[in-house]
Amino acid sequence: MPLGLLGKKLGSTRVYDARGIMTPVTVVLAGPNRVLQVKTQAGKDGYNAVQLGFDDQKEQRLTKALLGHIKKQNGAAVKRIREFRNFSKEVKPGDVVGPALFAPGDFVDAIGVTKGQGFEGVVKRHHFAGGDSTHGAKGWHRRSGAIGQRLFPGTVMRGMRMPGHMGQVTRTTQNLEVIQVREAENLLLVKGAIPGAEGDYVVIRESKKRPKGWKPPVSLAPMKRKSGAEKKAEAKPAEAKK
Repeated sequence: MPLGLLGKKLGSTRVYDARGIMTPVTVVLAGPNRVLQVKTQAGKDGYNAVQLGFDDQKEQRLTKALLGHIKKQNGAAVKRIREFRNFSKEVKPGDVVGPALFAPGDFVDAIGVTKGQGFEGVVKRHHFAGGDSTHGAKGWHRRSGAIGQRLFPGTVMRGMRMPGHMGQVTRTTQNLEVIQVREAENLLLVKGAIPGAEGDYVVIRESKKRPKGWKPPVSLAPMKRKSGAEKKAEAKPAEAKK
């Protein structure tokens, strides 16, 4: 993770550019992030990393071990701590970083916990087609059907898709474009959707597949189909020569 920030998803909206084109965006409160610790390859940790803290917290709500670690680095109590390896920006404990790490046009990956859907059946959870609605099918409209075998092996196979808890898992959405950076308000406006509900904590990191300076590959312009009038105009000079 060359660059990254801890943030909080605030919601979705839309913005317009200078040409009047509308873009749907997700608003992320991406700061301030305080640097709690800097690990180095030459130090006792044996690798390069930066620990960032986000969102103030009361000291009495932290464990003594965690509070002692923060105090050792002369930091303040925070709700969330995240470690980013190979942080490409030079920082030291006590520094504050924010959305200025990114610029409009950069691509980022957003990591968050999806919304919980509760206990769901196989139709909603795994997109099963379900049973017949006619021909005498009674009570099997949204069921999964058989899940095992006969004599051999006589067990339910590991990984069988069945009803169960849906959602509330960590997911990463890749290659989201940064539309606006509002440094004064610590806001990042990212094109598209980010996992999680409003108020959930998210991690915004530099895109692994599209790092800073990435440009789309050059593609050939599609051939434009000629209209009937254009074809007739090209055919007339040929007829005149005859």
